[in-house]
Amino acid sequence: MQDPYLYVTLAGASLVGLTILTLAGLRGWNGWLDLKRAELIRYGQSEDSGPPTAAARIEVADLKERIRKLEAIAAGVDL
Repeated sequence: MQDPYLYVTLAGASLVGLTILTLAGLRGWNGWLDLKRAELIRYGQSEDSGPPTAAARIEVADLKERIRKLEAIAAGVDL
């Protein structure tokens, strides 16, 4: 014989389990979003700052070239 209370109990327990899993997933998602927000703030990528300017990129390239030349001098290589 099939007891109707068994099916109601199983359906209720399944619904409770699904609710618990959904809430845990949402809490994890919110934690992940908070982590990404903190990383953006930490590395200065907030909404106020934009991409580096052309002058900044040129300056970085110039500094890299100077470093390359100094390393060549230190290694004894003629340029």
